[in-house]
Amino acid sequence: MFPPEKDGAMTRVTMQIRHGAGPAEVRRADTQALRDEFLVERLFVPGEVRMVYSHIDRMIVGGAMPTGREAVVFGDGAAIGTPHLLSAREMGIVVFGGPGRVTVDGRVLDAEARDVVYLGRGAKEIRLQSRDPARPAKFYFNSCAAGVAHPHRVVTREQAEAVTLGDASRANVRTIRKYIQPGVCDSALLMLGITDPAPGSVWNTMPPHIHDRRMEAYFYFDMAPDDRVMHVMGLPGETRHLVVGPEEAVFSPAWSIHMGAGTGPYCFVWGMTGENQEYNDVLPVAPKDLR
Repeated sequence: MFPPEKDGAMTRVTMQIRHGAGPAEVRRADTQALRDEFLVERLFVPGEVRMVYSHIDRMIVGGAMPTGREAVVFGDGAAIGTPHLLSAREMGIVVFGGPGRVTVDGRVLDAEARDVVYLGRGAKEIRLQSRDPARPAKFYFNSCAAGVAHPHRVVTREQAEAVTLGDASRANVRTIRKYIQPGVCDSALLMLGITDPAPGSVWNTMPPHIHDRRMEAYFYFDMAPDDRVMHVMGLPGETRHLVVGPEEAVFSPAWSIHMGAGTGPYCFVWGMTGENQEYNDVLPVAPKDLR
């Protein structure tokens, strides 16, 4: 499933390619076809860096799981035709589990769980490691094309812009924290944040919407092993669904709705890229119009 891109002396780095699909193909797809194209599983393998490159706006989602105090090292761009992975890209890295360390071209950026590290265009060597082997860190990242370079930095949970939306009587209260966006952390086109449904709420992104000028990648985590999120996608009048497990990601095309409900507590990372960085550039869809 993950053919090797490069086997380094210390780190195995892999890249899988996805081509995406339009509304007509999704309408005809069975469950396995949808999962093969849009669901990303097994991102975290000890000592490895795993990436999936989608032709949907050239988004890359990836995961890394260092072991002990050893770093995983990556940054080669051969698989995408550039000298380095970020020669013409930027990246947002979410740290969860224990505290982590990102070293980019020799510069050390320490981050706690739920902090985000932004890497601008032009970074060459990226090293990820846990700062406390007793509490291993995991690193989830999104990378997209970038026409300009912005400075590398850490955005803490406290620095993120937080907004709480929803109605408890409708089980959709959630807090959205925006880490990479104008006014918080400047980027070329990447936007990234974390959404936490409130205790007792199960729905996210409700009412659903389409943002026709930006795709989105979802990553579900902080879930019990046996819980699942029912992630709804497709055209409003022709919906489909994916059953998503802990620490799995979903590619959401710009033409598709995206919303979900969990069988238990969960949260998710959302990352976007496309034509603009206008968070509210969306087309809401009334639940009564879903089919």
